[in-house]
Amino acid sequence: MSTWIDIAALDDIPPRGARVLKTAAGCVAVFRTHDDRVFALDDACPHKKGPLSEGIVHGTSVTCPLHNWVISLETGLAQGADEGRVATHEVRVENGRILLDARLAQARSAA
Repeated sequence: MSTWIDIAALDDIPPRGARVLKTAAGCVAVFRTHDDRVFALDDACPHKKGPLSEGIVHGTSVTCPLHNWVISLETGLAQGADEGRVATHEVRVENGRILLDARLAQARSAA
């Protein structure tokens, strides 16, 4: 059973933008694509832990601002020749509000 936390209005995040949510398990970046899809990833590039929330969102990817690694918002996987993965988190939009599945953060902080 999922526990959903209301974290923001969809309009609080600009299209092709991101916001950071601080949790007990660490910072989570919440991204909005140009077509209003929402994704959530740990806010740390697998390369040098760059803040993905400060990167450029394009399509369903984000480019890390430090060294230009491209990360899939859907899978958390580094693209191209780069290797690594960022943890993803379930999110959904209901009635214009973004909801985050808190179960993953709770499980990670208990580990």
